[in-house]
Amino acid sequence: MKKMNVESFNLDHTKVAAPYVRLAGVKEGANGDTLHKYDIRFKQPNKEHMEMKGLHSLEHLMAELSRNHSDKIIDIGPMGCQTGFYLSLINHDDYEDVLNIIEATLKDVLEATEVPASNEVQCGWAASHSLEDAQELAREMLAKRDEWHIIFPEETA
Repeated sequence: MKKMNVESFNLDHTKVAAPYVRLAGVKEGANGDTLHKYDIRFKQPNKEHMEMKGLHSLEHLMAELSRNHSDKIIDIGPMGCQTGFYLSLINHDDYEDVLNIIEATLKDVLEATEVPASNEVQCGWAASHSLEDAQELAREMLAKRDEWHIIFPEETA
């Protein structure tokens, strides 16, 4: 395949095994800062996806709650394919700590009693939320916590 500008377009989605957390890119800033982008894959590409209400609510929950665990988080955003999220951090390259931040955040999701900012003032599509669906996605991801580091299973066999 032709090399693309977007890192994920160069990933062979038929070879990965979700769920996983993968370092998807590193960028050096002009002033010495380093940005790390992680692919947090909840669903197997081209086999399953997250329904929008759960994905949307999980985005709100993770965006808000993750910042309780690290001040290095720049952003958490959903993938258009609805299979995962991208997490961007500044000056933080400790993969194991990133896994711990994600785990702690998802555990917080399970304890949540509401979806933050899920109203018309703070959200562009406030009617599209489900705390229960977001919590189910978090439960599914946490159930496979010990597999998050396995991205390409045939390479670990």
